[in-house]
This record gives sequence, structure tokens and C-alpha cells, in this order.
Amino acid sequence: MSEVFMMPRKIISGPNVIAELGQHIQGKGKKALIVTDQMMVKFGNAAKVENALKAANVPYVIYDGSNTEPTDIIVDEGLKIYKEEGCDFLIALGGGSPMDTAKAIAMLTVCPGKLRDYMHTVIDMPVPFIVAIPTTAGTGSEATKNTIIADTETNVKMLLGGPSLIPDLAVVDPTFTMTAPPKVTAATGIDALTHVIEAYTSRKAIPMTDMFALSAIKKIHKNLPICYKDGQNVEARMQMSVAALEAGIAFTNASVTIVHGMSRPIGALFHIAHGVSNAILLPACMEFAIKENTDRFATIGRIMGAADDNTPDEEAAQAFVKEVTRFCKEVGIPTLAELGVAKEDFFAQLDKMASDALESGSPQNTMRIPTKEDLIEIYKKLY
Repeated sequence: MSEVFMMPRKIISGPNVIAELGQHIQGKGKKALIVTDQMMVKFGNAAKVENALKAANVPYVIYDGSNTEPTDIIVDEGLKIYKEEGCDFLIALGGGSPMDTAKAIAMLTVCPGKLRDYMHTVIDMPVPFIVAIPTTAGTGSEATKNTIIADTETNVKMLLGGPSLIPDLAVVDPTFTMTAPPKVTAATGIDALTHVIEAYTSRKAIPMTDMFALSAIKKIHKNLPICYKDGQNVEARMQMSVAALEAGIAFTNASVTIVHGMSRPIGALFHIAHGVSNAILLPACMEFAIKENTDRFATIGRIMGAADDNTPDEEAAQAFVKEVTRFCKEVGIPTLAELGVAKEDFFAQLDKMASDALESGSPQNTMRIPTKEDLIEIYKKLY
């Protein structure tokens, strides 16, 4: 069986490369819709993109409505502006929310109906040109084929995707990430770490994804604590930006596993940021997953310095779980209780969350495939 590997058609990276945006989008469209949020406008990040477009004489309009994790309503509002303003390509500026929103807008320009109609459908048809400019080092959305949109009618976080949704151009400029506060830096960084751990231990892992995943694990383990403590460290921010890109490339090809499947229902029902819910789940999910994939988790443990070459795989894998737990605490990841989620409210949703997690398909990529009962027990461990 052949192995298919996908990534953005073009990637430009480095401090202040946003100034070069114009030369890379010439001829790609006549008018851009910049999809972003109000904080990016407030911090001046949107102005950097505007200046680059003005210098290249590229018309644009801004949609700054992607201020929360994206919903079908937010996407529909952006789509309306895109059509009314006569736009023909998109520039996503921000964290995962604006990038997911832009992908969904691009998709709906060619796919009739509602987003929910395309769950479990591979989106593989021409869509408008997509530029992705991440302002956090975490989601990897600048390199992925997926978008996650909450359906406000069903309270389900929809996973939609296909080759068409991989951005055509990824602009990896670490100066954008320097406005991210410590909590956001931590949550998005652990999100990236989750991506690469899952990609490396997925049933769908291939040698190409292993290469990107292991490289990213090293970078994140070294540099995330530095960025968390000193957000102005340009070199550490650059390393985290590259790691997030590598993570996106890895998991868009190898997929994610149990953590992401279990994370989406928490986000949908309790409105917790995606990266935070991933981080909260990570230790408990990894403790479950290592039992049938010990050698790979042992490798990660050694890369993180929690074990060495002489440590038996079983011990190295267990050391990895302990190190992940410690690492999350080092960068201030809160618990569900600390976030104000009452235990009784959480437990009342166990059955739905477990069902929705399995429905996503992600847990089935875990080497140790969980049952619904397994997922419920893992959710319980969070308290």
C-alpha cells in the first residue's frame, strides 16, 4: 500500500517575513478576506498584514468575528461578507479559530448546504486560495487538512477535512506569537505537543510523519517552558513556531488519537479552549495508551530526557507519562475543577462525551483501541 504525504504548497518562515507576503500572493486572487479576531486588530497584528497587502496593491476586507472557538454561525457570517464584498481568496490571521473559520468559509464557497452535511466526507475539490498566518505556536492549522467547527444546534464539534483545506501558503513569522500571554502560550504549546505525540503513536504513522514528530517533540520540550517564562525570547518563539508547523504536518498525515477524540466533547459542552482540554486529558490518556505501544512511548520518554538508552521500554514509557504530567504543571495547565467545571455537571455528560468521542473516529487510531467504557473511566480520572 502506498503512503500519501501532504503539506502546504509553500512555506515562508522567519522573523518579520510578513513583509514579504505580497510577492507570494501575486496572481492568486483579486480581493482578500482577512479572517481574524478583534485581539489581532487591537494588538496591531492585523495592521502588519494590511501594510503588506497595501504595499502589493492587493485589495482586502477584514472579518474580525472569529473571537471564540468557531461555530457554524461565525462561519456563516464570514461567508456572507466574503460574497458581498466580492472576495476570491482568504488570509487567516490568528490562532486555530481564525484558521479553522477561514477553511470552513473556503469550503462553503463550493460546497452547498450546511457544514454538518460534510462530516465524514473528504473535501477534495478546488477551493479559493488560502493563506494561513499563525499567531500562536500550537494548532498547526497552517499545515493541516482539518477544520473543527461547533454545530450550535447539536452541540457537537464537527471535524471536517480533506486535501482541499490544506493552506496553499503558510507564513510562519514568530514575531506574531510574541503577543500571546503565558496562558495562551502554554495551552497552544501543549496542543502542539499532543499533536506530535499522537501522530508518532498513531496507527497511521509513517516514516515521514515520524521524522517531523520527533523533531517537534525535542523543540517543544526544550522551548515551551522558555516561552512561557519569557515571551520575548525570539529564538525560543521561532523554535516553537517551527515545532507547531512540524506538528501540523505530522498529524495531518498520521492523524490524532485518543486525546483529541476525547477533547472535542469537553470543549463543545463546557466551552474550554481546545489546547487546555487536550492538556488536561493528556496524562490520563497516555497512561491508557502506552500498554499496547510501549516502545514508541519509551522513545518519546528518552527524547524528553525522562529515561536513557539503558532504561527498559516499560520503565521508559511510564517515565514518559510522569514527565508529561510534570511538564503540564510547569507551564501552569489548570484542572477542570480549577476552571470551575463542577464534578456533578461533568459526570452528567459522561455518556454523551464518550459517544461523541468515538463518533469522531480519532480514538480508533490509538494502538490500544478504547471502548466507550474505557473513555468514561478516563473522563472520571480527571477528577
